[in-house]
Amino acid sequence: MNLDTALRINASAMSAARTRINVASSNLANAETTRTDDGGPFRRRMVIQKAEVLKDEAGYPIGRHEGMSIREPVATGIAFDNSPPRLVFDPSHPDANEDGYVSMPNVQVVEEMVDMISASTAYRAAANAVMTVKTMAQRALDLAT
Repeated sequence: MNLDTALRINASAMSAARTRINVASSNLANAETTRTDDGGPFRRRMVIQKAEVLKDEAGYPIGRHEGMSIREPVATGIAFDNSPPRLVFDPSHPDANEDGYVSMPNVQVVEEMVDMISASTAYRAAANAVMTVKTMAQRALDLAT
């Protein structure tokens, strides 16, 4: 694997991690939002990720060895979590139904925090890998002079 490939993979990993952090932040910010433009409570969002085959400029897979190719993590989209909202008994709430229950977002704060920490750790690891590649490139240039 060359230095350019290592940089591309880690840049993609950083982008995917940043998307996860942004979505988790949005979920946390809306954990108590009971009324949205679509009507009803906020619905949790999830990042859809997959490992895509890394390709060169001609469209051929990079690093084909024994039927395996180098892959990069990619955030391919954001989807809604279709689990039901939490029902909380609060008859004084303006969005309470006739039985006194309020439909709250299906956001679990602890789960979002864990996802944010995980994504932050992944981002930091990819950033450290980029710094390592940079150091390797600099040392290679120093050897050439």
